Amino acid sequence: MRRQLSLSIACAATFLVALLGLPLLNYFAPAFMATRVAGFTLSWLIVGVLFFPFVWIISFVFIRRSLKLEADEVNEVSR
Repeated sequence: MRRQLSLSIACAATFLVALLGLPLLNYFAPAFMATRVAGFTLSWLIVGVLFFPFVWIISFVFIRRSLKLEADEVNEVSR
């Protein structure tokens, strides 16, 4: 359960860094976030295009590692 908790905390922390990092980047580096990439400002590119796949990646990693932890636990019990 401790490994599952540490996995959950790591995934939640990664999500919070991404979620809170964007407003902080907009506040502390407005010129950088106003840079145009593919016709969008960088801030809109991150919010509108990149944030959703990033959340999917976090979810994918969490599910894969969670299933591996469960399989490891089953292997330990069945020994």
